[in-house]
Amino acid sequence: MTATIFQPAGERIVRNQVAALHGDLVRYGLVVWTGGNVSGRVPGQDRFVIKPSGIDYDHLRPENMVLCTLEGAVVPGSEGSDRLPSSDTAAHAFVYRSRPDVGGVVHTHSTYATAWAARAEPIPCVITAMADEFGGEIPVGPLALIGDESIGRGIVATLHNHRSRAVLMQNHGVFTIGHDARDAVKAAVMVEDVARTVHIARQGGPLASIPQEVIDILFTRYQDVYGQNPEGSLS
Repeated sequence: MTATIFQPAGERIVRNQVAALHGDLVRYGLVVWTGGNVSGRVPGQDRFVIKPSGIDYDHLRPENMVLCTLEGAVVPGSEGSDRLPSSDTAAHAFVYRSRPDVGGVVHTHSTYATAWAARAEPIPCVITAMADEFGGEIPVGPLALIGDESIGRGIVATLHNHRSRAVLMQNHGVFTIGHDARDAVKAAVMVEDVARTVHIARQGGPLASIPQEVIDILFTRYQDVYGQNPEGSLS
């Protein structure tokens, strides 16, 4: 008979949420094969839940999500601890340690946004939806190797004092943050949408800039009135 592993209610909720949200990455065309990942901080604990490495999205379940400490180590004896966590675990852990306000992190290689990253080019804020969601351009972070804290350091440094919840890591892909995992997934979906729109717009000619004061008004209205989440915002 298999022993039951006790899980605090907060951990169970995050496991369920993180497992389900990977389906949104597939639904919105943000990932291929087993690439990409979602993680979520466990409320009230110095732990987070992340996707296991190399598992097909169709096979992801709450019970095979991996529970990690904020140092990126798998919690021994926890459900899913027999699996290796995502290769991006150290990056996620660094973000959580450095940004207590962050409750969710997402990584994708979505096509249009990653094309901007391949050019090491920020996505300029030239549509109102982008001003609403990101408050300005989506910046580019440094080229960094996978597997240690380098990517996490690049994410945190690039987003420091920046209103964007997304960063294009040079030659790599997209990382987004949110007040929880769902919020970070929303940001990932929006990044790909604006990356595609701005790319197509630029093919037709020069882009029409939005004055900074208008961007500020749009961002404040959306974040503080229309788009305000009762749990708060990372803006």
